[in-house]
Amino acid sequence: QVQLVESGGGLVQAGGSLRLSCATSGITFRIYHMGWFRQAPGKQRELVATISNGGTTNHIDSVKGRFTISRDNAKNTVYLQMNSLKPDDTAVYYCNAKSPSYMLDYWGQGTQVTVSS
Repeated sequence: QVQLVESGGGLVQAGGSLRLSCATSGITFRIYHMGWFRQAPGKQRELVATISNGGTTNHIDSVKGRFTISRDNAKNTVYLQMNSLKPDDTAVYYCNAKSPSYMLDYWGQGTQVTVSS
């Protein structure tokens, strides 16, 4: 059974930091491409950052220089370090795992991040 469990969300003031974690089980983590998405109220889910199974990262422009995605294959966990948070970053953040062929796609349950002004 595949499980992706996010943690680390919460309420933080603008300018603050949070570190999200996504612990996985039931997949061969090291070969999966991982990503973080977010969905704000009334908006569509959007991609935030990805990290390939080889460690190549990509971040959307609005978070570049503030957020960093990373992975620890020994712990089967992907992280999202979020610094200089803004109210616009408020959303539910979801972890995503894609198989190397992109045919399998798994999601976590999400963790709420709320940034107050």
